Amino acid sequence: MERAGRKGGAGVALNANVVGALCHATKGTQWTHPRTGKKKVVSGDLPFGWEKCVSEDGKVFYVDHANRRTTYSDPRLAFATEEKEHAQDFRQRFDGSTMALQVLHGRDLAGKVAVVTGSNTGIGFETARSLALHGCIVVFACRDLNRTRAAIGKIKEERPNATCDIIELDLARLHSVTKFAANFKLRYKKLDILVLNAGVFGLPFTVTPDGYETTFQVNHLSHMYLTLLVEPLLGQGSRVVIVSSESHRFANLSSTTLSQTALSPTSATHFWSMMAYNNSKLCNILFGLELARMWEERDIIVNTLHPGNMVSSNLNRNWWFYRLVFAIVRPFTKSLQQAASTTVYCATAPELEGATGLYFNNCCRCEPSKAAQDPELAQVLWQLSMSMIQAVISPDGECTAAVDI
Repeated sequence: MERAGRKGGAGVALNANVVGALCHATKGTQWTHPRTGKKKVVSGDLPFGWEKCVSEDGKVFYVDHANRRTTYSDPRLAFATEEKEHAQDFRQRFDGSTMALQVLHGRDLAGKVAVVTGSNTGIGFETARSLALHGCIVVFACRDLNRTRAAIGKIKEERPNATCDIIELDLARLHSVTKFAANFKLRYKKLDILVLNAGVFGLPFTVTPDGYETTFQVNHLSHMYLTLLVEPLLGQGSRVVIVSSESHRFANLSSTTLSQTALSPTSATHFWSMMAYNNSKLCNILFGLELARMWEERDIIVNTLHPGNMVSSNLNRNWWFYRLVFAIVRPFTKSLQQAASTTVYCATAPELEGATGLYFNNCCRCEPSKAAQDPELAQVLWQLSMSMIQAVISPDGECTAAVDI
């Protein structure tokens, strides 16, 4: 028996009802349905775990090593997608009950590099795990290295050859973000997927070593800075996925109230942890909106999402009352795998190519609040955030190249 390798677009077999044409540039096959006229495209890559083989008598067959089965039908035909007429032309394929691993069914992410912040627990872990189990190189960007090693160990138990890396990242310190980006650039030459997942919730009033309110800095400011630092490694087709929340609808920021003090209070006098969280989640969407506008011509895809309501993760760890409430509603909320599905969908779905600046919930595009769609508010937030970053990174007033955007 001769093994022909795992990839090869020329080997796609089509039945008599379709007329196909091989595209050597993309290693894919395209055909038009004879009745509906709809065009469909099949990727040149075999699904993860499959191998194309040739028997001694010259017959082509396919081996699914994961499930130990053999077939003469090309498995790529099961994952054909309709060709889009424009960037926003995509249909809902998944919903709130979909698992992240179901979104990736049949996908091979080998060769892709992803960074997931806060990936040693909760939704971030399920996001990183799902990507790693499908061949992606996943960099765990976390503060607690021991917990991160334990998390990677669980993935290795499932797939010993999974490629997972750790680079320390403390989002409460902008200089830690600088160090992370420098270490990442030493190890990798590209970045295909950046998932801004880490976040805090329910914190009492605290200030980071940089002098900013913790919820605002961890959930928004440091993630913005991280994205700008790794920008040189993002190329055509790269994706930035920002985990926000439906809580953004209850924020109290507007064009008339937005200020540095509103973003980062200087005392506990008018501080409410829930409003701080709501505002940080609105900042996530506004940041994504402005970033998508700035990077659209570079074909870098930027989208934001809501993972699910009151998902049982470690996000509620900071106050016993929140832990109690989350425990009560747990039977009625998403599992962590379900909560990670929209993140994974935004990070990998082929139909989202070219679709940027959007907001998703339950793997479906939806409309955020009016404030989250305000381009002027997004630009003001951008300018304020940049000045706050520069005040820490370059306190002498000399703008460094890393944040001179």
